[in-house]
Amino acid sequence: MTPSHDTPAAERIREHSMALSDGEVRLRPMTEGDWDILLPWNRDVGVLHFSDGPGVPPRSLEETQGIYRGVSQDAYCFIIEWAGRPVGECWLQRLNLDWLRRLHPSDDCRRIDITIGEKDCWGKGVGSRAVRLLVEFAFESERADVVFACDVADYNPRSRRMFESLGFELSKERGADPIRAYLTLRRPARATAGYGHT
Repeated sequence: MTPSHDTPAAERIREHSMALSDGEVRLRPMTEGDWDILLPWNRDVGVLHFSDGPGVPPRSLEETQGIYRGVSQDAYCFIIEWAGRPVGECWLQRLNLDWLRRLHPSDDCRRIDITIGEKDCWGKGVGSRAVRLLVEFAFESERADVVFACDVADYNPRSRRMFESLGFELSKERGADPIRAYLTLRRPARATAGYGHT
């Protein structure tokens, strides 16, 4: 699944050079060479249940590529590695929900999305450490004002507890889908230096 060099740039993952680390948990840039890693997670209905909802069917390679290539045009997309093993993916993206942006017109808003694709790594704290790295990157390097955890749905209480443990608060705004929650975290008035990006 190696990309063709003839593929136009807009039809490839927008790559970046940012890597974030916290001991054995490392976020490295997602690339066009990662389809062999990403596709099994996007074909696993158990993983998709918690990342996208009950009943989401397995995705084809073309669908998977379309998602990550599209998101990456306005996001930092990462592969999550734990002790050198790829175990998930995540991204920090400019907030793309118009109705939510209208409620924060003067803020630089970003959103975090995360999936731990390797089921034997669920509940091990890898997701918390990855989100902490993304939050620190958002506030310290990107100077964002607010970070959202969007679409944290009622069918994934573990994800909501994880975000809340990191200081995210349930937003009163729920959007059109009543089972989806939006959690927010505002940049501290005085940020702390020395975060784990490399």
